[in-house]
Amino acid sequence: MPDNNATLQSDRQERRRYLNVREIFEEASTLVAPFFAPENRWANVTLDHLAYRVVRDHYPDLSFEEVHVLVVAARRVHGGDTR
Repeated sequence: MPDNNATLQSDRQERRRYLNVREIFEEASTLVAPFFAPENRWANVTLDHLAYRVVRDHYPDLSFEEVHVLVVAARRVHGGDTR
């Protein structure tokens, strides 16, 4: 008897976007984590602009949108504010 669940999954198209960001997320997130640490805030504001620069420098092939997605996700993971 065929596995209907496997058939359904193979028929579905990948709906997630930014698959390349998913591949590098763990490494990139570790790079930018210090910019979201509470002790590293400037006037109680996270240093997002520096996180963007580090990501762009380390991953020059990413588009602006991909960099943005990565930084926002890293901020959420590392407990920064979500403005």
